[in-house]
This record gives sequence, C-alpha cells and structure tokens, in this order.
Amino acid sequence: MGGGAYGAAVARIAAWRGVDDPSRIDRAVLDLGAEQDAHGIAGRGGMRAHGTSTTERYALSWRLVVDPGWISRTLEVAVHGDAWSRALRLERGDDGTWSALVRAHGDAQLAPAGIVDARALDGALDCDLGLCPVTNSMPIRRLGMLERGAAPARIVAAWVEVPSLRVVASEQHYAPLGPGRVEYASASRDFVAELEVDPDGVVGHYPGLAVRLPEG
Repeated sequence: MGGGAYGAAVARIAAWRGVDDPSRIDRAVLDLGAEQDAHGIAGRGGMRAHGTSTTERYALSWRLVVDPGWISRTLEVAVHGDAWSRALRLERGDDGTWSALVRAHGDAQLAPAGIVDARALDGALDCDLGLCPVTNSMPIRRLGMLERGAAPARIVAAWVEVPSLRVVASEQHYAPLGPGRVEYASASRDFVAELEVDPDGVVGHYPGLAVRLPEG
C-alpha cells in the first residue's frame, strides 16, 4: 500500500474553521515525509505535526509522531477549560499494543480520560484525534487512497474523544471517490462524509466538521 508520487518532504501550516462549531479554530504545523525520492524510488513517508484547537469552551494543544509507513507512534494532547485540565500521552508500541498516560485536574464532568479497552485496539495502526482534520491523513496516505487503482479499506483506529480524552476503538471505512475525494465512514459513530483532500493527503473540507482557511 502507499508508494504514490506525492513529492518531496514539506513543512506547511494549515488552519480550519469548525462547521459544527464556528467558534472552533484548528491550526497545525505539518512536516510531511516524502513518498518518492528524486530518482522515483518509493520512500517510507511519515509525519511530525503539532497544533492547537480553540473554542468558546476549551483550548487544546497536541503533538503527533507518525512513523515511516504512515503508522501512528505517539499522540500527546493537553486540554483545559474553566477550572479543569487534562493531558494524555497515547503511544503505540513496537508490538502493536497501545498504552496511555493520563493526568486530570478539576471536575470537568466528562467521561474519564484514557483507554477504555486496550484489547479492542489490537491491530490498530492509527490514532484519530476527535474534531481534528489532520489525523485522517495517515490512513489516506498509508492506504494509497489518492492513487489510481486504490481499493476501499476498513481499519480500526484509536479514537480520542474531545474534550474528554477518552480513547476507544473506532471501526472506520475509507474509499476513493476520484481525484481529491475520499469517502470516510465511522461504523462506531454511524457517520459518513465525503472528504476533499489536497495532493499531500491533507483534508481541505470535512463536511459537517471543518473547512480549511486560506493559507498565508
């Protein structure tokens, strides 16, 4: 899977405004790995990224490390609201198991942070940060969804609910729809969306969730 001609590694800044919540602004700095070198030899990809999400109810920051092959390694998230805060470090080990470290202060009246059922995450290669358009890029790139001849695929992701930072298994479906378009469906949440994606695999329009703001 993967191996498409996405071009050289590039660092870029992107921002989105919430559709479901116009007060939410997401910003991210993305360092995308190359899929091919100058000689056309397929690379292994990967990504380093960090970003923020601000709303009227809370402020959130995150940092993401994606290994070569577009497999999630670590996701660190911190969120704070009025008189409460939470932090999560979610990590996928070399053996494919997921673990989490959690800190919480104050009464947020939310579900407990952390992994609900670690066994349900067995085999998951992706983390998925709720309300964040960035984490769709990993399966899109790893599964080659923007390449000619791409096939639909089902995955299980470690989905991080926001703002609780609860982590649950999420069964997801990706399917190519044509140039720059990918269907995303979550069986766990009974949700389907047609994503508009740029040539780097970064979401531009996520119906019902977010729309990218002009760069620059």
